[in-house]
Amino acid sequence: MRLILSRKGFDSSAGGCPSPVLPDGSLCVLPIPDAQSRIRYDDVRFGERRLGKLARDLSGGRVRGGDGAHLDPDVLAGAYPRAEGWRPVLGQTGAAQGHLRNQGVAAGDLFLFFGVFRHAELWRRRWRFVPGTKPFHALWGWLHIGEIVAIDALSEQSLPWARYHPHFHGQADPGNTLYLASNGFQLPGLSQELPGAGAFTELEAPQVLSDPEGRLPTQWRLPAAFYPGEDRPPLSYHTKADRWRLDAPWCYLQCAARGQEFVLDLEAYPELNPWLASLLRTGRDGRRHP
Repeated sequence: MRLILSRKGFDSSAGGCPSPVLPDGSLCVLPIPDAQSRIRYDDVRFGERRLGKLARDLSGGRVRGGDGAHLDPDVLAGAYPRAEGWRPVLGQTGAAQGHLRNQGVAAGDLFLFFGVFRHAELWRRRWRFVPGTKPFHALWGWLHIGEIVAIDALSEQSLPWARYHPHFHGQADPGNTLYLASNGFQLPGLSQELPGAGAFTELEAPQVLSDPEGRLPTQWRLPAAFYPGEDRPPLSYHTKADRWRLDAPWCYLQCAARGQEFVLDLEAYPELNPWLASLLRTGRDGRRHP
C-alpha cells in the first residue's frame, strides 16, 4: 500500500487565505475557486452552515457565494445534493496526476488530505481569522482507492451519479482521472475495518503537521516513523537528506512548497500502520448509510 499526502483546499494562491478552524474546533475545508464548476459555494454545506458566507468573509470578498467551487476531493455525503449511487471521489489531472501515475499509485492505496488552516471567529457578524493566530498544515480527510477511472474513456452513460463533479466540466485532458473510494479497508497487520473515505471534522493534535515551534506551515513535525533510511525511499518530492532531521519521538521535515501529491511506500514503513489506524478511527465516515 502507498500513502499519498495530498494538499487540497484554500491557500494563499487558490482562494487567497487558509481554510478556517471554527470556534467549536471543527475543520471547515474551503474548496478552491473554479469558474468552470457548476457547483456554487452557496450550494455546499458544512454541517448546518453554507460555505458562501465563510468564503466571502475570510477571503475579503475575493470569493463570493455565487462563484464556482471546485468541490474536490468530495468525501462527505452531506456536503452537496447527491444522486443515487454516489460515493466519495477525488479527481486529478495535469502534472499532479502524472506524478501519481509515475509513482505507481493504484487501487488499494490511501490518500490523506491536508491543507492550510487558521483559527477563525465571528466578529460583528462577519467571519475573521482570530488576531494573533498563525496558519498551519493539518490533515483533514482521507480516501482509500477502490477504483481508478479515466474520464476520457467513459461513455456518456457511465457514472451518472458523478456528473456533477468539477472534473467533468473542466478543460479536456487525457490524464483527467477519478479516484473512487472503496467501501472499506484494513491496514496490514491490523484487524479493524476502516471506512473507505471520510473527514476529521474536529481538530486534534495528531492531525497537525506543522511544527508548533516553527515559523511557517511548511515546517513539519511528524512521527519518527516517517524518517527515511538507507534501506527505504523517502516521501516523494522530499528526497534530499537535508530536508529531514530525526529527534525521537519526532522527525522534522521542510515540506516542499510545490507539488500536490507526496507518495510514500508503506511496505517500507510498516511502523506507520498503527499511527494511521489510530488517526482514521477519529474520523467521520464519508458515506451515507441506510
